[in-house]
Amino acid sequence: QVQLVESGGGLVQAGGSLRLSCAASGGTFSTYDAGWFRRAPAKERELVAYITRSGGGTLYADSVKGRFTISRDKAKDTVHLQMNSLKPEDTAVYYCAARDDRSIYKYWGQGTQVTVSS
Repeated sequence: QVQLVESGGGLVQAGGSLRLSCAASGGTFSTYDAGWFRRAPAKERELVAYITRSGGGTLYADSVKGRFTISRDKAKDTVHLQMNSLKPEDTAVYYCAARDDRSIYKYWGQGTQVTVSS
């Protein structure tokens, strides 16, 4: 059983940056692919970034491409999301998740709030 804990959220002005972290315990996060999702008020949950277990492959939602970077630190069993040039529409609760071999996001963190003011 893998437990995931996000950190790094907060309040930032438009144009600013934040770095989210997702730390794992109770298992080895590096044996799973990982994704960062977000859910904004009155909107569907959205996958914003994805990284393979090796760290060699990444995918981004069009809305964040060129601004967000996902990475993983295998030594610390952590996945990061570097968010630059933040916009008010990036305001949401951000969640990290671990995806298993059946392409199911099996483990989820509790979420961290990101608020971008205009």
